[in-house]
Amino acid sequence: MTDQTALQYTKDHEWLLVEGDVVTVGITDHAAEQLGDVVYVELPAVGTAATAGDQLGEIESTKSVGELFAPIEGEVVAINDAVVDTPDTVNQDPFGAGWLVKIKVEGTDFPGDLMDHDAYRAFVA
Repeated sequence: MTDQTALQYTKDHEWLLVEGDVVTVGITDHAAEQLGDVVYVELPAVGTAATAGDQLGEIESTKSVGELFAPIEGEVVAINDAVVDTPDTVNQDPFGAGWLVKIKVEGTDFPGDLMDHDAYRAFVA
């Protein structure tokens, strides 16, 4: 499991782990809880251009269908095939094995509305 205090968060309930020029993206435990039991995950193909704010995929649960948005600009360099094959991994381990995509970014031009752990917890409270 990833140290949640080291992550950045979006208002769309996604988390970002920045490691050099690659950013791992997943959904938060709050989002997973709100969705309910995840039964289907659709992710983009490796090589897909990610445009901040645009839809990258879908997460379908027993309650609803949620969209996965690109939190940053870049190129999808990896997807988590395990969550496609076993979607409930998103519920069981959203900050670890339930990660969704890795995006390679150029530069450090991140959106200004990203939150740290404390700000995100206050946002969802």
